[in-house]
Amino acid sequence: MDTNVINLFRKASAANDSGFLARADPGTPTSTQQLTIEQKLLTVSVRDLSKKLMQAEAARVQRKEIGRATWQVMGNRLDAHILPLLGGMPAQDVRAVDVQRLIDRLGDQGFTSTTIAQYLVLLRKLVMHGVQLGLIRDAPLFPKVKVRSQPRGSFAVAEYRALVAKARALRGQAHPKFDELAAGERFWIARELLVMPEELTWLIRWMVNTFVRPSDIKLMKHKHIEIVRGKHVYLRMNLPETKRHSQAMVSLRPAVRVYENLHAYRRSQGQGGADDYLFMPQLKNREHALAVLNFLFQWVLKTTGLEKGPLGQTRTLYCLRHTAITLRLLYGQGIDMLTLARNARTSVNMVERFYASALSGEMNVGLLQSRRGRPT
Repeated sequence: MDTNVINLFRKASAANDSGFLARADPGTPTSTQQLTIEQKLLTVSVRDLSKKLMQAEAARVQRKEIGRATWQVMGNRLDAHILPLLGGMPAQDVRAVDVQRLIDRLGDQGFTSTTIAQYLVLLRKLVMHGVQLGLIRDAPLFPKVKVRSQPRGSFAVAEYRALVAKARALRGQAHPKFDELAAGERFWIARELLVMPEELTWLIRWMVNTFVRPSDIKLMKHKHIEIVRGKHVYLRMNLPETKRHSQAMVSLRPAVRVYENLHAYRRSQGQGGADDYLFMPQLKNREHALAVLNFLFQWVLKTTGLEKGPLGQTRTLYCLRHTAITLRLLYGQGIDMLTLARNARTSVNMVERFYASALSGEMNVGLLQSRRGRPT
């Protein structure tokens, strides 16, 4: 017999060796243990796993790794579509076909590819959290969704002026919904708020001249605003952190006049203190305040026929921020994207994808055809 084979036999443990099991790998589960583990995995549903994920993400909010608004959006998306579709099934059983079911559900309801991709990111995070906890053995392959970045419907200069004029003309008028309500009938907005306020005109002009997001509007207080008068006149806005951006923002000059008028109006009402909010200060629920402002802005959009953008986009308050950035790209002399992105608390990549993508060469034909002067 081959000597090497004989040596292997000598090293092998005998079948009747009493110490064999003791020397075996203690981490290797027996068939009974394996069955218990599999049964435990099958009792953890996607809904159970989502609770664990939200707890883990809440801890990240406490550590200021993510914003509370981001955490809330995750919960809303889980409750809206992921859990109604997949919540009852064992987390261990999630497969690519189930991911495709979610894609189909969102597509049938008219969601854009960008939004569907965001839902897939959340579902992948949920699955990977299960893998980390040992509640899911292997993550399934996720189908790919081709994302087409579509810029929001920013307003042309003529459209912007039409919005300001209409908001001014509607001041003091009751919303059509007001007359539809029966006596004692409740609506999600209080009756006294169904009247076009003085401030919506200022809000429209403010957003186009400050680059702020709607989420900034609900948090903005007078203590965050400083008027700077020097070689240039502008507002320095030290706003609360949003989307991981905390640097101060600088406004265009027209925003100074808007703020002075707004502040004087607030002082006449006894609401212009440092800790008072700029817009809808009477509403302590700031999410509700922002919702009311957007509702009133939709009223202005409808009466001007500007609800849709040039590519069919549904317009919201956020389009005013896009208008601010787009107009700077069009008419700002020599402005570079990095400066604009930093001041708008965004990235150059976002400016290129969602703002500059709406521009054409003909919009700045004069700049394209300009020539440097001859050196003297």
